Amino acid sequence: MASAVSLAPRALYEEVAEQLRQQIFRRELEPGSWIDEVKIASEFGISRTPLREALKVLAAEGLVTMKVRRGAYVTEVSETDLADVYHLLSLLESDAAGVVAQKATDEQVKELQQLHKQLEAAQSDRDKFFAINERFHMRLLEIAGNKWRDQLVADLRKVMKLNRHNSLLKAGRVKESMLEHRAIVDAIARRDAKAATKRMQEHFTNGLKAAA
Repeated sequence: MASAVSLAPRALYEEVAEQLRQQIFRRELEPGSWIDEVKIASEFGISRTPLREALKVLAAEGLVTMKVRRGAYVTEVSETDLADVYHLLSLLESDAAGVVAQKATDEQVKELQQLHKQLEAAQSDRDKFFAINERFHMRLLEIAGNKWRDQLVADLRKVMKLNRHNSLLKAGRVKESMLEHRAIVDAIARRDAKAATKRMQEHFTNGLKAAA
């Protein structure tokens, strides 16, 4: 559990939000669980004012649900929510993959290939695999170069993380995901925008099936 010493005074509520965000992603705060403001404020050594501001941030991101007269709860993602998030990510990231296939420099393509090699090497480490997977996707978006799309994807991926561990419970999903990444990178390396777009769409379609 984080202590008050680790919280930066320059933007206390943002630091508190990040602490809680990571606890949610690590499942230290489970989906559907009530957030005990008194307990957390005491553990962090802060007043409830920055904590409540932090909860507003997380609520805006979809990670926390505020209930009238009941307080804040970690959001539970329904099947409909998950399908909607994956649908939007598929649209946004497949478009980005097509753009990257057309505009990426040779050096940027090599960078994506290197990230994929790291992904292959991390297949036995679930948390490391997820971290590299996210770096790959976010780097691809950076190369595509649309800051508005980047922000939308970043917010959607936060919601997706609420359910991400479930997707790996399906036998063989890590290996399948890795092979899908390889197909995306190969299409980009061939400068085949149509294939890169299609492979990314398939990646999210398969990801939703595994996560549902």
